[in-house]
Amino acid sequence: MEQKHRRYGFMFIFSVIISLGLVSFVSCIVAETKKPKRKDLKVDGKLCYLPGNEAYGFGIAALICLSVAQIIGNMLICRNLCCSREKRNSYKCQKPIAVTTLLVFSWISFGVAVILLGAATSMSRRQIYGQGWLDRECYLVKDGVFFGSGVLALVTIGSNLGSAIISLKKIQIEQGRRVHAQIG
Repeated sequence: MEQKHRRYGFMFIFSVIISLGLVSFVSCIVAETKKPKRKDLKVDGKLCYLPGNEAYGFGIAALICLSVAQIIGNMLICRNLCCSREKRNSYKCQKPIAVTTLLVFSWISFGVAVILLGAATSMSRRQIYGQGWLDRECYLVKDGVFFGSGVLALVTIGSNLGSAIISLKKIQIEQGRRVHAQIG
């Protein structure tokens, strides 16, 4: 019975992570279509002005969803690897190579996605006369930056879930061995 509840719990958590990842990806795609264009830029001598737009809100939503999904996924992996009752008591934590590799890849893609998404979102905010975005100059987000961030968000979620699934399978195999050892 406990195993059945645990399975439903994992399915619920996986669904939440996948949903957050998809919301992050869709927000990136929408932000790509809503980002400021060159025609929105107003120049007055050396001063420039760029009005804020909806891409800023979608970029923030993408950042929040991706960050929450990454945190939940990492908590799930940690729970699978380090926090079973037996391992808690023995202070042993195994780190399978495949799980660790996917986890590191997940964090690298997450870091790059957050940097790209954060910079693009920040540039999509209103840039007023005389202040601009950086050094009193106005900047526009290049084409494909939000889309690339969305793809990196999917890669992050995919590698995070892959790592969680592998760690979950490892626990199931170990439990199966214990059952067979007790029977035999």
